[in-house]
Amino acid sequence: MTAAAGEPWDGLVRHTVEHGWAGLECLSGIPGLVGATPIQNVGAYGQEVADTIGAVRALDTRSGEIATLPASRCGFAYRDSVFKRDEPGRWVVLGVTYRLRPNGPPTVSYADVARQLGGAAAPTLAATREAVLTIRRAKSMVLDDPTDANRRSCGSFFLNPILAAAEADAVTARAGDPSMPRWAQPDGRVKLSAAWLIEHAGFTRGERAGPVGLSSRHTLAIVAHDGARASDVVAFARRLQAAVQARFGVTLTPEPVFWGER
Repeated sequence: MTAAAGEPWDGLVRHTVEHGWAGLECLSGIPGLVGATPIQNVGAYGQEVADTIGAVRALDTRSGEIATLPASRCGFAYRDSVFKRDEPGRWVVLGVTYRLRPNGPPTVSYADVARQLGGAAAPTLAATREAVLTIRRAKSMVLDDPTDANRRSCGSFFLNPILAAAEADAVTARAGDPSMPRWAQPDGRVKLSAAWLIEHAGFTRGERAGPVGLSSRHTLAIVAHDGARASDVVAFARRLQAAVQARFGVTLTPEPVFWGER
């Protein structure tokens, strides 16, 4: 399936689910457009677009030519790609081709999704999509409720840190909590929860600093309230980074790309 870069992302996901094409169902409810998905290697709840992208059609602003890059040339990594990492701004994504599985089963690898599905033995794509949307709504991570002040955010502001096993062990020791969330990665490294680190560095859900603050439902979301400016968001993010660095020795990396503000 090929989609133009300007297509709304969630509408595309809904279309694939309605047609029984598996591969994107857990990426339901993410705002934005198709063209952003390969740049960020968008992912959530056990799926990321790198799992299904076959090729990206893009304008090379350096040469002025249009190229079709196979997935192998996209340099996909955790919330990263060649478009974002190596030469940001060089490529303008025009369209993306996804390889989906007709009549395939949904991906149910996250405990939250499985729990929301109620342990169904053979959940449908539609049921999985609805489960993901329900979870995201509970975290104010969809845009369909204009009365929810928490929706005015950049989503998950920081990447979950991925550390060498020894470094993760040191963080666990500093935390003094053996139940600290950690997930082993295929390469032997360990992923930690940025939200957990922020909370245990002394911040609480809903905490505010003037016109910005944390979501009351999700510690990883920085919310812009009335009157907030980009500089307020950046300053608050730096406070979170400094606190986590001081408490755990972990540097949180912002997920959004900063333009004109450092």
